[in-house]
Amino acid sequence: MAEVTQSIAHTEASSTAEQEPTALGFGPGAWVAIAMLFVFALAIWKKVPGAIGKALDAKIVEIREQLAEAEALRKDAEALKAEYEAKAKAAEGDAAAILDRAHHEAEAIVAKAKADAESLIGRRQRMAEDKIAAEERSAIAELRATTARAAAAAATRLIAERHDAGSDKALVDQAISALGRR
Repeated sequence: MAEVTQSIAHTEASSTAEQEPTALGFGPGAWVAIAMLFVFALAIWKKVPGAIGKALDAKIVEIREQLAEAEALRKDAEALKAEYEAKAKAAEGDAAAILDRAHHEAEAIVAKAKADAESLIGRRQRMAEDKIAAEERSAIAELRATTARAAAAAATRLIAERHDAGSDKALVDQAISALGRR
């Protein structure tokens, strides 16, 4: 019995599947087509394609303005890039000039330091030579003074040993008479 029920249900399902519902003699596909034609007619009557065209034209103008602005910005950026590249090259040149000037100044400082050192050495050498000469003169003067004292002491001793009061008197008289002749 179950087989009979399934067979009947299958037959009914296949007969309903073959029949399509209709309204005013049109099937569902026809009604969809009619609705689409009505929507298109309404869109044309309300001038929607023109409005869409105007909106697209406005968008195109806006995009062109943005492109022109982007092009101007790109040109400005290129000009700035070229300016900064030129400044970088100038800075490199300035750095090289500063470095060169620093080398020359260092060489001049070294040369001046050498000259000052040589001058200082010369002055100190002259001072040492002058000091040595002064010491020599002082030593010679001291030696002469010592020699003179020693000679005077020796002369005093010799005179004291060889001369008595009488010979001293004759010597003094002779010295006085020599003074008178002069």
